[in-house]
Amino acid sequence: MSFQDRLHKAIERGKRRGEAKRSEARAKALSEEELRRLHSTYRLQLSEHIEQCIRQLPNFFPGFRLETLFGERGWGAACSRDDLHVSRGRRKENDYSRLEMTVRPPSEMHVLDLAAKGTIRNKEVFNRNFFEKLEEVDLEKFLELVDVWVLEYAELFAAKT
Repeated sequence: MSFQDRLHKAIERGKRRGEAKRSEARAKALSEEELRRLHSTYRLQLSEHIEQCIRQLPNFFPGFRLETLFGERGWGAACSRDDLHVSRGRRKENDYSRLEMTVRPPSEMHVLDLAAKGTIRNKEVFNRNFFEKLEEVDLEKFLELVDVWVLEYAELFAAKT
């Protein structure tokens, strides 16, 4: 086989290799798009459930204000209240309480990330995260965690008031 024939075959192999890489990149881009769609689907279901659960707290603890959260920090809901206490000696103190729960935005890690933070009377009572790879998400587990964390916050708030 002459040098020119080998050169021609090397060029053909290079073209095939380049096409294979481009094809792989297209397939990966498609899977990236699929992962974004999957995150969006989970986010919608989870953020609606978060809002439904947190929306019920003001019914039991008057004074809480509901807030819908969305943006670069995530999607979800929060409720908060400010209480003014006048102690002996006419000293005024402001107590702040808040429960915030969000689904964090998609990331390069391709995970569904649920974050919750609870504050009662100016003290953080919990700060939690739970995440799973998008391909392995058990949505029921996430929905159950939302329920458990809201119930735990309500119990802690009732105990401290």
